[in-house]
Amino acid sequence: MEVGGSVVNTSHRDDTPVLITEAEPSMDDQQALRRRRYAWMMASRIPCLVGAVVVFQVWQLWWLALIIVAISIPLPWMAVLIANDRPVRKSEDVNRFRRSHRSIESPNHQVIEGT
Repeated sequence: MEVGGSVVNTSHRDDTPVLITEAEPSMDDQQALRRRRYAWMMASRIPCLVGAVVVFQVWQLWWLALIIVAISIPLPWMAVLIANDRPVRKSEDVNRFRRSHRSIESPNHQVIEGT
């Protein structure tokens, strides 16, 4: 493609969006993410308890069943802490337009004075 007498290569264009602001995700997006995390952590408690019962019933390993139950005990507490905590602020570089004064005006310009 020719633009202004020069050839522009568009085959290697980067289509990822440019970050132009330091704004955090919306509160609704943050809350939806925290709800999903809470649901996954609470749902993982059920398989832990079922697994402990299966281990005890099938292999009679009471100590392994007790370890599995002990792992599932702090899950609700951790799920509540994670759900109520705000997300970590991302440390992304913001693309800002930085102009130099040289690019706007050339230092050598002709001044015409009227008489």
